[in-house]
Amino acid sequence: MGVRNTAAGRDVKEAIVKEIPTAKVDAMELDLSSMASVRKFASDFSSLGRPLNLLINNAGIMATPFMLSKDKIELQFATNHIGHFLLTNLLLDTMKKTARASKREGRIINVSSVAHRYTYKGGMRFDNINDESGYSRFAAYGQSKLANILHANELARRLKEEGADITANSLHPGSIVTNLFRHMGVVDDLVNNIFGRIALKNVQQGAATTCYVALHPQVKGRTGECFQDCNIGQASEHGRDVELEKKLLDFSMKMVK
Repeated sequence: MGVRNTAAGRDVKEAIVKEIPTAKVDAMELDLSSMASVRKFASDFSSLGRPLNLLINNAGIMATPFMLSKDKIELQFATNHIGHFLLTNLLLDTMKKTARASKREGRIINVSSVAHRYTYKGGMRFDNINDESGYSRFAAYGQSKLANILHANELARRLKEEGADITANSLHPGSIVTNLFRHMGVVDDLVNNIFGRIALKNVQQGAATTCYVALHPQVKGRTGECFQDCNIGQASEHGRDVELEKKLLDFSMKMVK
């Protein structure tokens, strides 16, 4: 597991091992908002010489006030997209080698959101991604979640062309009772009271689609799809825009250089 909070990561590791004594779990520090942290994590992981069949890009922040990351990138875009984009690129060779050696399909999963439908006009603010003027905390979140889908689609297309036995898909896990809403004031209060417990998914329900796409035999060979509630769904028009996908690839590559 890549974790920003190492103390919380240790607690999760201990809870997993307590429930499943044979589980082998490592928690390694990873701050997706920092490219230096992403590079260090990827380097540390590669030095272990371990195989990698599954990569679940699940880190996320939501609806934050305008802030820039350590790399001077709007924080939601930096954390939710650029960090995952860079991490995936750095680990992709290991995944290809593992797929060849194990003869088992590799799977990359980007956890997006239905909020990708509520982004800025045109989908992405390529020309003013870091401009506080015109910033909307909700549209910025939607933009970052749209980027997750476009990234998975581009990966799926490229890996298929290369003949790599790796699929790439995105998904909407549903609205879940977590601390993701912590920057949203009254909404956070609602989520954490009885309304949230009745109307929203619990963590186990919210993880179901991610586990399905990562592990289920029925998903074998499926790539470039957007899943919801353990079924294939459909992304927004922007999420199916191949030209926007290409623009995002070029834009992201320049950012991580």
